[in-house]
Amino acid sequence: MKKIISILLAVSVLFSFCITASAESGNTALRFGEDGKFTVLQISDPQDDHYPAYDLINFIKLSIELSDPDLIVFTGDIVEDSRIGDIGIDGESLREGVEVDSYEHTLENVKATCAAIFAEAESRNIPFTVCQGNNDYSSGITNEDWLKIYNSYENCIVFDESNDADGRIDFNLEIKASNSDKTAFNIWLSDTRSGGVTDEQLEWYKAESSALKEANGGKPVPSILFQHVPTSDMGLFFEECNMWDEGARLEGGKFYRLNKEVASGYNAGAFTPVADTTAQFKTWKECGDVLGAYFGHWHTEGYTGTYDGIELGMTYGCEFAKTGPYGIRVFTINENDAANYENVIYTYEGSVKKGDARFEIQFDEPYKVYENPVKEFFAGIVNVFTVLFMEIKSLLS
Repeated sequence: MKKIISILLAVSVLFSFCITASAESGNTALRFGEDGKFTVLQISDPQDDHYPAYDLINFIKLSIELSDPDLIVFTGDIVEDSRIGDIGIDGESLREGVEVDSYEHTLENVKATCAAIFAEAESRNIPFTVCQGNNDYSSGITNEDWLKIYNSYENCIVFDESNDADGRIDFNLEIKASNSDKTAFNIWLSDTRSGGVTDEQLEWYKAESSALKEANGGKPVPSILFQHVPTSDMGLFFEECNMWDEGARLEGGKFYRLNKEVASGYNAGAFTPVADTTAQFKTWKECGDVLGAYFGHWHTEGYTGTYDGIELGMTYGCEFAKTGPYGIRVFTINENDAANYENVIYTYEGSVKKGDARFEIQFDEPYKVYENPVKEFFAGIVNVFTVLFMEIKSLLS
């Protein structure tokens, strides 16, 4: 009898290990549907606290109902690290951020925030994943604790594969074919901390990409990549212009606008134009698997452009303690034509308070002005005084 019990215990432990190993490998039931499609919902920068904004919770609920995703990707800044107050958006005015007087208390605030933000995905049994953002680091919680929090959710798939010196959380999720265990698509999750990726992370990516390629008969596995902080490659989509030109945005003392010949969407800010791509972009090209890379961090940017065969996209945030626009990005990937996946931005309009909250598809009109007259008015004043200052400075020198 004891022998039978011992065998049963051993089998139980082995079974438990297999489940854990499956979760850590990132292959937890991510598979194309019978219709050959797989839908990914990108949500970026909820950046809230243990009293999340009413509209944030509604935003997540409506975005799931709209997209019916097979996977949700949260691209960083789950929590707000500051203590600057907000008014009227949640259940505790004049208080913002998770960071408080002790590590233990902050950790509890982080857990409460995550519970609210992940509740809809968890209750609907939808797989979700997360890449770290700068505010997640700034909260003071270690990545070890973050991993424990993520792994406490049944439907959360987050693990660390890169084993880099900084302890950054990098991994990839393989999406299997609808009728076999062949990897038909892949999703990379990169940890940019407060800046960008390191050489060590790029070496890990190259090794993993090569292994996937070898297992795929020598062909790169079509992939998309998500990370919080964008690369400076976004500057490839901007052109210098006059301050009076439509779509002009001030950056570093000069005016730039989105080049509508190579990109489309809405931008509140601007990247400085660049003449060459980053080391990360070059590595994507070298490996030949990344079809597109999508970022958050800037909150009010919702545009997309393609350079040298790789699509790059900025996705709106949803921190309601800050001004909008707020939005999501929805990907529809076809198993038989993965390279031509659909990619649509939706903006959150109205509010819970007004009773008219909804998502609307973003029509990529060149230089569309988001309806925020106060913001646009003050931005115009800043632009005028900046130009006058530059002119006076030029005359005096």
